[in-house]
Amino acid sequence: MTEHRDFLLFFLMSLSAIYPCTGISWLGLTANGSSVGWNQTHHCKLLDGLVPDQLQLCKRNLELMHSIVHAAKLTKSACQGTFSDMRWNCSSIESAPHFTPDLAKGTREAAFVFSLAAAVVSHSIARACASGDLPSCSCAPAPSEQAAPDFRWGGCGDNVRYGLQMGSAFSDAPMRNRRSGPQAFRLMQLHNNAVGRQALMDALEMKCKCHGVSGSCSVKTCWKGLQDINTISADLKSKYLSATKVIPRQIGTRRQLVPREMEVRPVGENELVYLVSSPDYCSQNAKQGSFGTTDRQCNKTATGSESCGLMCCGRGYNAYTEVLVERCQCKYHWCCYVSCKTCNRTVERYVCK
Repeated sequence: MTEHRDFLLFFLMSLSAIYPCTGISWLGLTANGSSVGWNQTHHCKLLDGLVPDQLQLCKRNLELMHSIVHAAKLTKSACQGTFSDMRWNCSSIESAPHFTPDLAKGTREAAFVFSLAAAVVSHSIARACASGDLPSCSCAPAPSEQAAPDFRWGGCGDNVRYGLQMGSAFSDAPMRNRRSGPQAFRLMQLHNNAVGRQALMDALEMKCKCHGVSGSCSVKTCWKGLQDINTISADLKSKYLSATKVIPRQIGTRRQLVPREMEVRPVGENELVYLVSSPDYCSQNAKQGSFGTTDRQCNKTATGSESCGLMCCGRGYNAYTEVLVERCQCKYHWCCYVSCKTCNRTVERYVCK
């Protein structure tokens, strides 16, 4: 197993020259970004994965980098959590800043990761403003709409405007450079970045805190806050499942992307787009960026994508038992502690052949 992993790691590293993907190379900041102080401009040069425009933004806005490193971590965890029940489970994102073809080419999977990364970096910056972690911004201004009689605007809203401004400058920078790949690929990912940011704006909701005698909530203070990343990731997953395959076409003086099957209609602003069809991810194939589903856990009783029938691609599955050690029969004692016994519970697991 170790030799197999070493081979895959070597292959991932070698593919970076064949499949450049500078647009999301900054996700590699999870490797060593947390160990950097981000208090001197030369720190920006210590890390792989930043293109020149991102380096300049880093030097001018060092205080943003903690939020961007945090965004890289959130993007990875959200992607893997959202796709844990799918054949493609976003495991290749761990190789950032080097990518296999599932993310380095214009696939449906790349469309999702680009859109998620764009949303998360703006989300992270907007939240950092509201929490007081950034000297360059603060809480969002009060919404322009009139407050209803039962509440008043107040609190500290997530500064989405600033998050979008700085987040788009950072995440779009690689795709505005001709060296970042073919024009069609860059147009695709700029579009998907915008879809991700729109999903972020759609996740802005009103949050309130009650005031009044004995919690009567006679007065509410409300503000606009963002939903969590997992909610946004789930929204983008639904867009991934209905993504549109496109081709580049010259329209007037501009090169644009149009749906491959329905060239008469423009691409919708809220739909993810991709250029290259994906494999089924059933079998390991390094040239396609597929790790396969052998040894993946499946659900014997489910009917969705996590079912053993779909996850294992018809190869069947193996069953094994696992003994879980859990706390049980817990009792509260006055005053003030809880005592529990330890119980063993045997569960049956299933993994793909």
